[in-house]
Amino acid sequence: MKFAYKFSNLLGAVYRQGNLSFSKDGNAVISPVGNRVSVFDLKNNTSETLPVSTIKNITCVGLSPDGNLAVVVDEDGAALLISLITRAVLHHFHFHKPVNSIRFSPDGRKFVVTKENVALMYHAPGKQREFNAFVLDKSYYGPYDETTCIDWTDDSKCFVVGSKDMSTWVFGAERWANLIYYSLGGHKDVIVGCFFEKDSLDLYTVSQDGTLCVWESDTELDGLVLKKNQDKPKPPSKGDDDEEEEDMEERTEGEVIRGKAEAPKEMETTKNVRYKQRSKHFFNKEGDFNNLTAAAYHKPTHILVTGFASGIFHLHELPEFNLIHSLSISDQRIASVAINSSGDWIGFGCSRMGQLLVWEWQSESYVFKQQGHFNNMASLAYSPDGQYIATGGDDGKVKVWNTNSGLCFVTFTEHTSSITKVTFTSSGFVIVSASLDGTVRAFDLHRYRNFRTFTSPRPAQFSSLAVDVSGELVSAGAQDSFEIFLWSMQTGRLLEVLGGHEGPVSCLCFSPVQSILASASWDRTIRLWDMLDSWQVKETLALTSDALSVTYRPDGQELAVATLNGEISFWNPQTATQTGSVVGRHDLETGRKETDKITAKQSAKSKSFTSLCYSADGESILAGGHSKFVCIYNVKEQMLMKKFEISCNLSFDAMEEFLDRRKMTEFGSLALVDEGAGDGDGVNISLPGVRKGDMSSRHFKPEIRVSSLRFSPTGRSWAATTTEGLLVYSLDGSLVFDPYDLDLDVTPASIRKQLKLQEWASAIVLAFRLNEKALKQEVLETIPHAEIPVVCGSLPDIYVEKLLGFVAASLEKSGHLQFYMTWAQSLLMLHGQKLKNRSGAILPTLQSLQKSIQRHFDNMSKLCDFNVYNIRYAEALSKQKAVKRAAEEDVEEEEEEEEDEELSEQMSVASLEEAELML
Repeated sequence: MKFAYKFSNLLGAVYRQGNLSFSKDGNAVISPVGNRVSVFDLKNNTSETLPVSTIKNITCVGLSPDGNLAVVVDEDGAALLISLITRAVLHHFHFHKPVNSIRFSPDGRKFVVTKENVALMYHAPGKQREFNAFVLDKSYYGPYDETTCIDWTDDSKCFVVGSKDMSTWVFGAERWANLIYYSLGGHKDVIVGCFFEKDSLDLYTVSQDGTLCVWESDTELDGLVLKKNQDKPKPPSKGDDDEEEEDMEERTEGEVIRGKAEAPKEMETTKNVRYKQRSKHFFNKEGDFNNLTAAAYHKPTHILVTGFASGIFHLHELPEFNLIHSLSISDQRIASVAINSSGDWIGFGCSRMGQLLVWEWQSESYVFKQQGHFNNMASLAYSPDGQYIATGGDDGKVKVWNTNSGLCFVTFTEHTSSITKVTFTSSGFVIVSASLDGTVRAFDLHRYRNFRTFTSPRPAQFSSLAVDVSGELVSAGAQDSFEIFLWSMQTGRLLEVLGGHEGPVSCLCFSPVQSILASASWDRTIRLWDMLDSWQVKETLALTSDALSVTYRPDGQELAVATLNGEISFWNPQTATQTGSVVGRHDLETGRKETDKITAKQSAKSKSFTSLCYSADGESILAGGHSKFVCIYNVKEQMLMKKFEISCNLSFDAMEEFLDRRKMTEFGSLALVDEGAGDGDGVNISLPGVRKGDMSSRHFKPEIRVSSLRFSPTGRSWAATTTEGLLVYSLDGSLVFDPYDLDLDVTPASIRKQLKLQEWASAIVLAFRLNEKALKQEVLETIPHAEIPVVCGSLPDIYVEKLLGFVAASLEKSGHLQFYMTWAQSLLMLHGQKLKNRSGAILPTLQSLQKSIQRHFDNMSKLCDFNVYNIRYAEALSKQKAVKRAAEEDVEEEEEEEEDEELSEQMSVASLEEAELML
């Protein structure tokens, strides 16, 4: 159970490349991130990464109309059919060539894939189980260059395909007598988007040079006539072998429809569909060269959204081409645009900056705005309660992520160079970061500001950082002057410069229980500095190789050191003696880079672990380095317990142990041939006569590596900063049967029998012996609220910790707040002294409990504040209405008084008249 961790979420990256999609209800964005797919719930403000991955980076995603299925295709054309309900892979398929776009028909029965200059129409997988989920129906030929985009008519009768040869082709999904194919010109650049009008064959086409053509059809969708005599496929003729092979190829392609520039012969006898260009509009009226890179059209509202290489987007109303809105959201190219089903929200993806934005155009406000680190992440740190993760990257930014929602809620941009280390103080409200710009900065999580900046007397590049338990001492190691600097957090002043190391200081770590600083250096020593005794060196530990990383066990009684020769050594800091070591060089299993001259086995001799981290209980240690594997070792047994493969993405370098011989030529590897930047990226052509963009730019494959590892203080998850992003692995208890003290009489039936007899303590003990989560929850929630203190008092000591751990885990997701809080309070009140004696062992459980309580406290306080504001608003409204009502009553009283006066006057006049008559 202890090592049953599984991948749970990908943070630190929200978009890389490919097309964005909205869910059916329009409340979630589906974004391709490398070789994984992330789903961002805009309504609940959460993110989730699907537990599926492709072999290479994803280029396009197609969603079925009912929102249940997704087809994901990577750079090589390998496709996965994914169920968005069960999050499982249903089918694997390979298109053998890169796929440019994929689109399901509105009725969900077909989908079209474009690769090279062909459009392939497949039967969409149905609800029943099929042997082959991808059955090819028709192959459509017509364009002479690569196809770029697809759109369907609302009734799924026809689809349109745009191409790089500046032409647009309309094809019939069935064999229509008056529309088999139709070719449209009129553009002078690559077609970026083509869209049908709602319930019509009318078309809009948008090209890269910023031109919009409006095409009008002379036929309605109801006017399409199905061809009566369907051509049956001819049996293969007994000819040459080549002819037989060609026939076999055509039959595997399904029905083949080849388009030509002139009208097909079948359409000469009937009145065929004709298009005419109704109007032509231009986006770039100022004359500046600004490539149009992405477009999307919402049919019900007739709104066209276009994104440009400069980061500007336009909203136009069609067919009049009225500009509704224009805004610059980035200084980089907009790679993808999507509109949700209601037409209110527009999603934008910028691949170079790793940005994902959702814009509500009517209120002109951001619904969602996230950006990952657009360079490598160098370091991470968990907050003391495990609720937040801080990351620092080579882009000079410090980002703070919420582990529950998976989203970044604050970014600090004060650093001007790469960040090497980030850490939290013990309070959890201050983040300290070290950078190569020569500063160490402290950030406040209450006011979100940089309130301290620590610098050295002479400029130095800081490569390591540590903060003591009190949060008062901040230390940073320099990689060029070999010195350690100590500052006071309170005053911001430099207290001391510790010299003595003869090489760059690679890592610093404070003891969790004493004021002792451990420093690791390339001079093959670990020095222990006493902070209370004039910052003197207490001990010097001699190593056999350069020290790369050092970390203390959570109880402070052991020190782990990773060295350049691939070993992890364990030391007792009190006696300065080595207690054990692990040779982990072979466990790394490094891959061979495409430019390496030597094999992976030879290069592994120079590889080592660069990051270490103890688990929350101190029994195991995580280790990672220049490899795709993270190893977890048992410290006591000094043996490998499990290896986690953090990525299977072949778009990264050093992933495979052996090079592909097919890529080797007599002049070297084909990977060394660089084609430069392509024109498809919207790169401004800088030199006359250059058709491939800027020849000085270079493509490179990033190397897979783990730069930092941290265990959550709750012990239920751990995180790693990698080339792919910030990967979070959580404890998976759903599929693991791990009984504690199993016996023949420990069965679900016997547990329920104890519940009927109201033997509550006995039922809890049996349930925890069987250790089934659902059964434990059933037992706990059956016990009456009034009996909780009595049951807690009669529990054996060994089950108190187990019950407290279960309460902490249940409280995080359960809605029974008072019930589980009562359990926690009773356990802590009755067994507090015994638990205090074992505080080191149960610290992760208590931190998990604190995290759950803090989360519910934040949510409840927000809800209470919202209710207070609502009550105040209702009270103000009632007062306003009362004043209004009082004013109206005063007016009514005045009117009644006036009426009474008039009546009294009339009566007096009448009585006078009567008196006169009597006289």
